[in-house]
Amino acid sequence: MWNETKHGLYKQFVFEDFQHAWDFMTRTAEVISQLDHHPRWQNEWNVVEFWLTTHGARREITDRDWELARAIDALSEDPAPSTLVDKNTTKITEVQLYADGGSRGNPGPSASGFVILDMTGNIVHEQGVYLGITTNNQAEYQALKIGLETVLEKFQSREVHVYMDSLLVINQMKRIFKVKNRDLWPVHDAIVKLVPRFQKVSFDHVPRELNKLADTEVNKALDSELKINTQRIA
Repeated sequence: MWNETKHGLYKQFVFEDFQHAWDFMTRTAEVISQLDHHPRWQNEWNVVEFWLTTHGARREITDRDWELARAIDALSEDPAPSTLVDKNTTKITEVQLYADGGSRGNPGPSASGFVILDMTGNIVHEQGVYLGITTNNQAEYQALKIGLETVLEKFQSREVHVYMDSLLVINQMKRIFKVKNRDLWPVHDAIVKLVPRFQKVSFDHVPRELNKLADTEVNKALDSELKINTQRIA
């Protein structure tokens, strides 16, 4: 129930966890943009709060506020697509993500690879992605980004333990190093926006010999693309 307060039309929404709250906020942001009516709202873990007022009406409560309130209510009652489990989705609360990237030429033909394991060490997903011509650092960052996206979409995990042999990427994600290379800014920013969608994400550096699974996926993707190109030329 929405309450009329001196600070605006107010309502609090409480969800099962942060992931459900985030899904709700993401869809709400789209509605806010469509209605072009921007409220004051805040989130703390699984709680989302709104204060709706109309700026052009000296912050009084108007029909526009009630229209937005009804739209927000409708979203809260409609399950978010990302919270629905289909045959290709398996919920695993906590996972390990090993990620790597490689470039044959730097810049040159590049690929990202990552492996997702459950907390007992069983491999639940492995994947390599050919990227085209780029740099080694770009490939490593893309591996982290695609890996985190896959964890969200395929396993809906709340906690992720990331392991990479790139000290640069790990220290930049931990904000020990600054991201000075402008070419890395977009992918770094995209990952920064992904992190709050989890309850917890840890970043740890590992020696190359402990990241062989991800490295194997990188080389599989590169070798596969090389084979395809050779066949085309032949």
